[in-house]
Amino acid sequence: MPVPQWSNLNLFRLTALTALCFAVIPLTNAAAFHGSSHADQLLFSTPGASLIAGPASSFESTSSSPKTTFDTPKQLHLSAVKSDNFTVLSHPNFPNHSIRVKKSDFCDPTVNVYTGYLDVDSGAKHLFFYFFESRSNPEKDDVMMWINGGPGCSSSMGLLMELGPCNIDMTGTSSNGTLWNPYSWNEVANIFFLDQPVGVGFSYADYGETVETTEDAAKNVHAFITIFFEQFPQFAGRALHLSGESYGGRYLPVFASEIYDQNQMAAQEGRNTINLKSVIIGNGITDISTLYPGRYEVECGTASLDVPFQSISTCVRMKAALPRCQKAMQDACIDQFDAINCRAAVSFCDNELSTGMWATGRNVYDISKPCEGDLCYKENDVIKRYLDLPSTRSLLGVSDSGPSSFSACSDAVGQAFSSHMDKWAVHTQDYIANLLDRGVRVLIYAGTYDWQCNFVANKMWVEKLQWHGSALYAASEWRDWSPDNDLTSPKAGEVKETPLLSFVTIRGAGHMIRIPFFVQGLTMILT
Repeated sequence: MPVPQWSNLNLFRLTALTALCFAVIPLTNAAAFHGSSHADQLLFSTPGASLIAGPASSFESTSSSPKTTFDTPKQLHLSAVKSDNFTVLSHPNFPNHSIRVKKSDFCDPTVNVYTGYLDVDSGAKHLFFYFFESRSNPEKDDVMMWINGGPGCSSSMGLLMELGPCNIDMTGTSSNGTLWNPYSWNEVANIFFLDQPVGVGFSYADYGETVETTEDAAKNVHAFITIFFEQFPQFAGRALHLSGESYGGRYLPVFASEIYDQNQMAAQEGRNTINLKSVIIGNGITDISTLYPGRYEVECGTASLDVPFQSISTCVRMKAALPRCQKAMQDACIDQFDAINCRAAVSFCDNELSTGMWATGRNVYDISKPCEGDLCYKENDVIKRYLDLPSTRSLLGVSDSGPSSFSACSDAVGQAFSSHMDKWAVHTQDYIANLLDRGVRVLIYAGTYDWQCNFVANKMWVEKLQWHGSALYAASEWRDWSPDNDLTSPKAGEVKETPLLSFVTIRGAGHMIRIPFFVQGLTMILT
């Protein structure tokens, strides 16, 4: 289905799947290695944006942390950003924000790689990021930001387990702990992986400051993207795609809306705007009203498996509790939010409709597997060991002022968001509807083996979403898709699409879309 004026990342043309996903780069070297080329000769010098100079004590360095430089030339080659020092970027519209960035040899030897921090609140909070240039055409390809969920989970999981340029080595055969991923999404895009809010992954606060709601987190994300785009004008006008999974279904609609609204203000004032093109959500939690009916169908129906895996007695109990759960949620969380009653409703629903799943010992993110390791994935244990290595921390430029030990997910951040009932208090799907009504495209994709943020619940809320194209979406037919657009090939899932809104299922995939499902995941990006 042709989509007029869609950018280089035609995320919605699933009718034109190509063999490119199988041959984007010769599979001559799948070994793990660190290193990067750095042939970029692009300049950055934007009117109204400048490098900031300040006292070195603002970012105290130690023997294992890169020093911070404060050069203030009018123009600077991107190649001048060094690996042993941070370069600091600022913007006059964000006087309390700055970005520290350094070159790194982390993960992908075929592109330029950068890591660093967004320093917020006059340097009191520090959000860590990874940035990988596109393997195809970094000077023209779109820009994508990826975040994981939680709330409180590090985007290093997406980087090292799913769509990033390298995967964590689970076999111990590599020389440095990672394996190069030929199906990374940076095959076609320049991509950020951002650890947010403060307290997630390598992000930290100097004095215990916190961010405890998605709406507050959105302000920092907008500042980060604006400063980066302004300071590196080779990205000016490039399409931006916000992507993520899980609690990203809550984050991303709000982040995109903040960018859109700030764009309107910037345009009125004659300032540059961000070319926001799409929001991409994988196995997300967006509309709470469908969560528990979806979980029931995954456990006790045939939506995911041909034969339900949950016991009959548990399914009978769940079915009896579901109407009461739905009514309590509707009354206290949806129609009129009441924190005390909504929390009681959620407690009842979890006790009656979630405990049975946890008792099975199955992976709540992939019902085809047992729950093993941190967050039910052994990979998270290996990722932690790898990112805690002094050599890895040095390679990334992790500050000694930050967390001494890496954690895939922060309990403190999760509890802080929960204290505000961030997941339940706001109708996040209304953000999606408003974005669609303003021409921002949305792709929802979901693996069918996920229970936590399952595809059934996502299909239900998308089907009932009220926006100007809802009738067109309702009239669209589901159809099968395969990676090479050859219907004689194994079916990968189903797709339902309109020019603005598309929904894709990936059969046999869980919450974390990963090998062998990287091929299908990359296909969604390439076509």
